[in-house]
Amino acid sequence: MNPALDGGRVPPCWCSMAVFPKTFARLWLVPALAAGALSAQAPAAEDWLVHGQTTYILQGLGAFPSPYEGANSLQSRREVEGSFSATLYLGWRPWSGGELFVTPELLGGKGVSHVLGLAGAPNGEIYRVNNPEVRPSLSRVFLRQTWDLPGGEAQKVEDGPMALAGSRSSHRFTVTAGKLAMNDLYDLNGGAGDPRTGFMNWAIMDTGSWDYPADTRGYSWGITLELAWDAWSARLGSYMEPRHANQMAFDPQVSRAHGDVLELEHDHQIAGLAGRASVMVFANHARMGSYAQALTEDPAAPSVIATEQPGRTKYGASTSLEQALTPALGVFARAGWNDGQTESWAFTEIDRTLVLGATLQGAAWGRPADRLGSALVINGLSAEHRDYLAAGGYGFLLGDGRLDYAHEQVWEAYYSAALGRHLALSADFQRIGHPGYNQDRGPVSLYALRIHAQF
Repeated sequence: MNPALDGGRVPPCWCSMAVFPKTFARLWLVPALAAGALSAQAPAAEDWLVHGQTTYILQGLGAFPSPYEGANSLQSRREVEGSFSATLYLGWRPWSGGELFVTPELLGGKGVSHVLGLAGAPNGEIYRVNNPEVRPSLSRVFLRQTWDLPGGEAQKVEDGPMALAGSRSSHRFTVTAGKLAMNDLYDLNGGAGDPRTGFMNWAIMDTGSWDYPADTRGYSWGITLELAWDAWSARLGSYMEPRHANQMAFDPQVSRAHGDVLELEHDHQIAGLAGRASVMVFANHARMGSYAQALTEDPAAPSVIATEQPGRTKYGASTSLEQALTPALGVFARAGWNDGQTESWAFTEIDRTLVLGATLQGAAWGRPADRLGSALVINGLSAEHRDYLAAGGYGFLLGDGRLDYAHEQVWEAYYSAALGRHLALSADFQRIGHPGYNQDRGPVSLYALRIHAQF
């Protein structure tokens, strides 16, 4: 985003940063200093891994048409907010086939309108955690064990933030257990990228209809079993659900509260150009409420929270596709659906979604490390969910007090300019029609500037 200063006043985000200027300055140095110290102790390159990243996003919106607003509405006033993250990716190979990863993070900042009023929230770095103070977090700690199976071919593994360089068989069985983000393993789509480097909208970075198990920051504890056989792979996992919707604490009764997911993936080439396709099904079990029951019990002021009871299940399916059309141009798509009967629990209030997008590398204009992206999203709700919101009900993310329903539409475009090997500056624009599925409000335009450093 590129907002002008309003009458000489500093934008709200920079005001919040002024509370901790020294801390903010030091955070940019944390990954580099830690990397130097740990690298000096690493016994061998193939057995140790140290990477890091830091990202700052400044995002804002202007006033937009809004005849009414509710407690969970996107506020129709000019607003500028910022988010910050710094991450260390630490990996160690304790024995053959074993990999241990730990990723401490520093996170802070705010989303526009307290991250309310949009199903496709505009900043993937913010998960409804609105305290601007930078705080430490242990985002991931997990163990991955891989067993090579007979008959496979050796595959080279490139060094990455959560991949130790080495080799593995094309026939293998892997168990991953611990705390991680579901999109570390599932719903992968390189075209959409990650909100620190690619598209920023929630409904593009992940399949919005997959209400995946996670705490407020997007992480959960669980286990995944994966079988890879040449171009095919299958993953089956089960992860903890939060005790209450959009909360940090997990429900310890895992027999009644857990999210299960099964995904089948195929890597392929068309005319020598790489592609990937996947299909996923999921079932979430938690102490969720029912939209239909809430409307029956209190049609004038329904509360889905009042109907929560253990043993409810939300299920759904999705598919993902990405394909290179040229060495520089790639396209991608996602489509997803869930039954929409129980309250949205951990991610966002989307019951149906369709995403189409493309990315283009900058080789054509002499900047091969630059990237241009554009994507269109259409999000929808089940009949029960929309009737609940229309009657004045509130979810943890949406609620205008009433609703003239229409599909929420998101168009996002960004340009990422490489400023050397380790630094990139991006400009991002999002145009959202029918925010919160309400055709009485909007459309709204959001602008962002993002600076990202990594090593």
